[in-house]
Amino acid sequence: MSLRSWLSIPRGSHFSLANIPFGIISTDASPKPRPAVAIGDYALDLEAFTAKNGFSACSIIQPHQTVFSQTTLNAFAALGRPIHSVVRKYIQSVFSENTPHSEILKSNTSLQREVLIPLKEVKTHLPMHIGDYTDFYAGRNHAFNVGSMFRGKDNALQPNYNHLPVGYHGRASSVVVSGTRIRRPQGQILENPVATPKQPIFSPCKKLDIELELGALVCKPNKLGEPITISAAEENIFGVVLMNDWSARDIQAWEYVPLGPFNAKNFGTTISPWIVLVDALEPFMTKGLSQETELLPYLREKRKENMYDIRLQVNLTPESGKTTTIATTSSKNLLFSFPQMLAHHSITGCPMNVGDLLGSGTISGLEPTERGALIEQTWNGKDPIRLEGGEERTFLEDGDTVTIKGVCGNNEDSLVGFGECVGTIEAAINLQPHIG
Repeated sequence: MSLRSWLSIPRGSHFSLANIPFGIISTDASPKPRPAVAIGDYALDLEAFTAKNGFSACSIIQPHQTVFSQTTLNAFAALGRPIHSVVRKYIQSVFSENTPHSEILKSNTSLQREVLIPLKEVKTHLPMHIGDYTDFYAGRNHAFNVGSMFRGKDNALQPNYNHLPVGYHGRASSVVVSGTRIRRPQGQILENPVATPKQPIFSPCKKLDIELELGALVCKPNKLGEPITISAAEENIFGVVLMNDWSARDIQAWEYVPLGPFNAKNFGTTISPWIVLVDALEPFMTKGLSQETELLPYLREKRKENMYDIRLQVNLTPESGKTTTIATTSSKNLLFSFPQMLAHHSITGCPMNVGDLLGSGTISGLEPTERGALIEQTWNGKDPIRLEGGEERTFLEDGDTVTIKGVCGNNEDSLVGFGECVGTIEAAINLQPHIG
């Protein structure tokens, strides 16, 4: 049964009363970034709402109200999931019909004008300060496809793959919020991979790709030398965002042996601006991909339904303007959950910090239309995909815009969605006058 709000929330909105995602906004009239929640077509300015005693009936947050005057959500996240849960439920009660708290805003039109800002008028920012970023590789269908391309089906997955969440340390400084333009990277590539000897050239990336992922953000630190147990790991996760971990496939092909991705992955990672709290996703838990091996005890979760069932969609819009949906899949196509990733990441005693970002790895289903990367869809450029309007793509061209969407639920009045994760490709900088 959907919650009913006195605020007009369009049917099909990702930001129904069942959601209440948190982000950071600014406006032309008030350019300082500050916390907000998305509700329908509006952002509730939490700094202004706090200043007007909006949380006067929420005793648990009152000693901590300065968190809503910060320029990131790190301070709020650090309060812990029990407080996140209470604040989310309180905001739901403020916007619900006929609750003890509904009159705080419902009948106060002047306060509404001060604290409710149309989403079309706000600028969104990175919701948290991200100190560290780790990208995992938990999409087994994607890993199998890519491995099959280069090593054959019999050797597609490395022997360790089903035993642990494979990952690598990414670059936090290039994580950007949705809407930020992505510059085409350049570097060393092999123009003729089969030539002997192998001789690279310097070139803009010719195989620029997307990676459809989810990202989880940490809300609770652990001390150096003290791992996060699998039973406690879920309490350390603040919420989830959509993520596009852009990939330069040709740069990666030359550089990744023996130590893995480097420049091919450090030029840009885009995340959606609204963090959907773990509590909002809890009703949509389901089983992920079946495990083919018995995990070691430190990775065994008690719950069987440990994945989110988020319907994911990837759209590609060339500069000419016609949009094509190139992939639809579900986030249940993952082998390891975020708590498992966090438990494995910290098993050595690695300290995690508030705001750390964990990427899921590329999410792909079994069908070609469910593949979350162009390298899979075109089989490394051999089979171009056709776009609406007749254009073809093997990899991304300058001017292309990629839009990722994600939503949970089937009731159009109570969807829990993420909005959009958008990035447009800009041409590489011309370095020849400076290096030639």
